[in-house]
Amino acid sequence: MAKYLAIIFLILFCYNARAQSWEVGGFAGGSGYMGDLNPNNPLKISGIAAGGFIKRNINGYVSIKAGYTYGKISAADSTSGNQQQRDRNLSFTTRLNEISLTGEFNFMKYIPSVSHDIYTPFIYAGIGYTGYNPQANYQGKTYDLRPLTTEGQSTPYPNSTIVAPFGVGIKYNVAGRLSLIADLGYRVTFTDYLDDVSGLYADKSNLSGVAKALSDRSGEKTGIYTGYAGTQRGDLRPHDTYLFVGFSISYTFITPKCYF
Repeated sequence: MAKYLAIIFLILFCYNARAQSWEVGGFAGGSGYMGDLNPNNPLKISGIAAGGFIKRNINGYVSIKAGYTYGKISAADSTSGNQQQRDRNLSFTTRLNEISLTGEFNFMKYIPSVSHDIYTPFIYAGIGYTGYNPQANYQGKTYDLRPLTTEGQSTPYPNSTIVAPFGVGIKYNVAGRLSLIADLGYRVTFTDYLDDVSGLYADKSNLSGVAKALSDRSGEKTGIYTGYAGTQRGDLRPHDTYLFVGFSISYTFITPKCYF
C-alpha cells in the first residue's frame, strides 16, 4: 500500500510541477481616464503608462498576476467639443501608482514552447490599490489641488483608492519562452477626485489665494466668472475610471519535466 501511495504522490507532484510555472514581464503603453473632464470618450489616451509584473501560471488556462503600473492622465476643458465645458475651463494632470492582484483566464491552452497553441485570447479581473495626486498649472506654476480643497471640502479627499481592474487581451508565443501580450484594461475606482472635480462650486468667500483662483477658472479669458456657489461644477457621477492599454513582453520559467 505504501508503495502505491508513494507512486500516486510522485505522479501528482510531477503533474503539479509541470503544470505550474512562473512568468515575469514588463509593460509599456498609454493611459486614459473617464470622469468630469472627459465624460464621453472611454478610449481617449492622455498619457503614458509603464510597469512590471510577476505571474504564477497554475496551468495552461489559469494564472494569478501581481503587478505595478505607473500611469499619467490629464484633461483640459479648453480642448472639449462641448461649449459648456470650454466655458468651465478646468484642467488637471494626475500621476497614478497602481499595485494590483488579478486572475487571468486563457481561452486556449497556452504554455510557451510547450503547448500546441502559440496564441490565445484572455480575460482578467481582480483588485488593486492606486495612489493619485491631481495637479494644475496656474500662472506658470504647478499646484497640488488636493490640499487646496477647491470644492470647499472640510478636509482634503483621500489620495488613494481601491480599484477593480478588468480587461481583455491576446498573448502570442514569439520565440521560445518569450510572449508578446497586448491588452486593454479598465479600472473602476472608488473616488470621484482623480481630476479634483466632483460636485458643486464652493463659496469663494471661504477660499483665498490660489485655492480661490483654481476653484473657478471660467473667467480667466473673459473676465466673467460663472462658478456661483452651489451650482454644478462636476458631472455628478459618483466615480471616475481609468484605463491602461499597451504591450507586454514576458518570459516564462517552466519547471523541468519529471521522468520515472
